[in-house]
Amino acid sequence: MTMNTWKTLVGLTAGLMAMTGMVGIAMAQTSLTLFSPNDQAAVAYTEEMVAAFEAANPDISVEIEVGPGGTERDNMVKSRLATGTMNDVFVYNTGSLFQAINPIQTTTDLSAEPYMATILDSFKQTVTATDGTLHGVPYGQAMGGGILYNKKIYEELGLSVPTTWDEFMANNAKIKEAGKAPVIQTFGDTWTSQLFVLADYFNVQAAEPDFATKYTANEAKYAGNPAAMGGFQKQADVFNAGDLNEDFGAAVLDDGLRMLAQGEGAHYPMLTFAVGTIAQNYPDLVSDVGYFALPGNDAAKNGTTVWMPTALYISASSPNQEAAKKLVAFVASKQGGCDPWVKINAITGPFLIQGCELPADVPPAVADLQTYFTADGRTAPALEFLSPVKGPNLENITVEVGSGIRTPEDAAALYDEDVKKQAQQLGLPGW
Repeated sequence: MTMNTWKTLVGLTAGLMAMTGMVGIAMAQTSLTLFSPNDQAAVAYTEEMVAAFEAANPDISVEIEVGPGGTERDNMVKSRLATGTMNDVFVYNTGSLFQAINPIQTTTDLSAEPYMATILDSFKQTVTATDGTLHGVPYGQAMGGGILYNKKIYEELGLSVPTTWDEFMANNAKIKEAGKAPVIQTFGDTWTSQLFVLADYFNVQAAEPDFATKYTANEAKYAGNPAAMGGFQKQADVFNAGDLNEDFGAAVLDDGLRMLAQGEGAHYPMLTFAVGTIAQNYPDLVSDVGYFALPGNDAAKNGTTVWMPTALYISASSPNQEAAKKLVAFVASKQGGCDPWVKINAITGPFLIQGCELPADVPPAVADLQTYFTADGRTAPALEFLSPVKGPNLENITVEVGSGIRTPEDAAALYDEDVKKQAQQLGLPGW
């Protein structure tokens, strides 16, 4: 080998190394930030999904920011959107709270994206702005809102799943006699206090099928309406009966799920997404947890309230629109929106993307939820998916009711005032 040949090879090698370095720099040029929920199942899914996305898109990196929950999250999202400081992509509610963030101005219109054809219409209506444009994709599965319960306690005490409120309260009395907490509450996470009211909507609709329409038009109220006030009354009933865990005021979601899984408490009013967290933290106990609808007064009209999942949105202020659209498209696919949930064993209900099937070995609570979908008339969407009217202070009001500070009657009247303010802000007719 001549000296000139050697120099040529060295030069080529150096050039290739430089080019490789330049390619590496180019491949890492686009960086996205994602504002994630803080529950453990969602965080685990987000991490799994992002890893799969980055592997398929090596030119894009995604930094995950885990945000708070409840009112604090609402305020943070609204503040960031209003000031143009929101992350490139963010996870937030659908339905009424989606309408409250002024989505036409603050989020990117995704109506023309091809994947929208694969998303179920039942979900798309919850992320449709007032001008008819679509703005989000499912970030999870549909959920039931009702009672997660410890099956072992039921077996040991010979209890049957209640289909009326009187049966539920009778079960609570027997559970308390056995030295267990009949009803778990976790007001340290204030949002969890709302379930008695929100999950009771199936019973409201069963009594008054046109309640949502009248409510939106300001022709129906909570105060003075026995059906609508039912959730507040149920929450007061369990407090007045002394059926709550001793630390209900300070306990948080993870405490409640631990108590339920380990059999320290029997009932936890909750959304079925929490089954994913139980599966992660207590995999050997997830089979001990079942689900039933929040009972009403008529066993012949027993059914469950259903929640649509949260959604992934693109901030209109993001400078990385194309990269963000790639991430959203990935989440709207089987590979990104379904497979990671299955991989981390966090199945909490049906998927809303075509081609995504539930595995056969779902947790018992999810199987229990599915039974309500097998017969007509046994499910109803939560009110927030039928009406844009939802007061932001409900969780604070239900903490007061559930702590014996406020009566159901006062709570209903106060909530009517709370929703009035939001309806007026949305410019709804009749308010």
